[in-house]
Amino acid sequence: MTRQPTLDGTLHAERLQENMHEDDLHALCDATNAAILDGGGFGWLAPPPRETLERYFRGVLLVPERQMFVARLDDMIVGSAQLVRPPRNNEAQAMSATLMHFYIAPYARGLGLGRLLLTEVESCARSMGYQIINLDVRETQAEAVRLFRSSGFHHWGTHPSYARTDGRTVRGLFFTKRLQDNERIVPAHPQAASTPIPAAGHAPVTGHSLTLYPAIDLKDGTCVRLRRGEMDNATVYSDDPGAQARAWIHAGCSWLHVVDLNGAFAGRSANTEAIEAIIANASVPVQLGGGLRDLESIGKWLNAGISRVILGSIAVKNPELVREACRLFPGRIVAGIDARSGQVATEGWAETSEMKAVDLGLRMQDAGVAAVIFTEISRDGMLTGIDIEQTADMANALSIPVIASGGVGNLAHLEALRAATARAPGIEGVIVGRALYDGRIDLGEALQVLS
Repeated sequence: MTRQPTLDGTLHAERLQENMHEDDLHALCDATNAAILDGGGFGWLAPPPRETLERYFRGVLLVPERQMFVARLDDMIVGSAQLVRPPRNNEAQAMSATLMHFYIAPYARGLGLGRLLLTEVESCARSMGYQIINLDVRETQAEAVRLFRSSGFHHWGTHPSYARTDGRTVRGLFFTKRLQDNERIVPAHPQAASTPIPAAGHAPVTGHSLTLYPAIDLKDGTCVRLRRGEMDNATVYSDDPGAQARAWIHAGCSWLHVVDLNGAFAGRSANTEAIEAIIANASVPVQLGGGLRDLESIGKWLNAGISRVILGSIAVKNPELVREACRLFPGRIVAGIDARSGQVATEGWAETSEMKAVDLGLRMQDAGVAAVIFTEISRDGMLTGIDIEQTADMANALSIPVIASGGVGNLAHLEALRAATARAPGIEGVIVGRALYDGRIDLGEALQVLS
């Protein structure tokens, strides 16, 4: 049991291990009804009859695979959560448990009960030997999303059509958190024989792991890197984009980041042969940006083997096209937000708008993009380090993943970004270009730092 006295009363959270008293049951039903009416925390869209809710909670306490947790304010139940164990026949996932139906009644929020309840659930799951705790939540439940992010949960995926509420379809966010550092005995079922589950390595001391996206920037059919986004200030690193793709994959990269620089300035794909060569040589997902300004070109590259397309300037000039692309290709549209001193840059970075980068990020999130790539172009190619503050601000403002870009010059920059995920868990990955090409960063060491 976790207990905490405050000026507003005594707060505590506990796991229920026996039948509830009638007073507790009535308080739990009242709290649940209030949470449902407030629009979150339970699957019901409208409160069911009281007898239905009472039967439900009595039944939960009888199910061996479910553990019920409650939060109390001055001994009155004001919230609850359930930890769901894998079924008996699912030994392959015996190391994982799922957090469900997590909520605090609206009249008891703002006191820290949500964090107290989450801590109690995690402590119990850890003591039972579970390696992983998973959960999913409607994107509209902003306070819950912030709580999970700040508690170290990693947002790994988004369901574009997760739930239907208030006459509209809303997205769902999927989170996971590792609980153990070492090998533990995990019960597949209370009465089943225990099975050892090996640990996947040491948990990070701070922050969470990040995906490294090696950049392949294309200009006139070659792989180049620009300084500050200036086309006349480019360094050619390879004249064989397909071979470069193979090299990054062979070295251990799980994604490739490709930008058609000529296309970004021309407003249409301009390095078609080079992109096709990369696709032909890639055994990992590829995301592509630069010059994609209409649904036809977006669909063309997605059908050709590109996993995700990055929409940049068009996000500012035609947000409705972005929205339609997200509807037609859910989970495969990424917004590329390039900023100069916090203001959005467009047309291959040649123009700067009056819009703030975070405001555009929120608009793109609302449009349905799967992720945001944020680049501070004053640092791009300069090897002076990522603008971590701006990147963290973007990640904390959004509920979709943010990929950092621009300025990585050494391993210390990657370590600093990794550490920043402790306060900005929404940062999902980082794009690295010039520092990899000129040998300032060893790719193997970078992957180790970020893992």
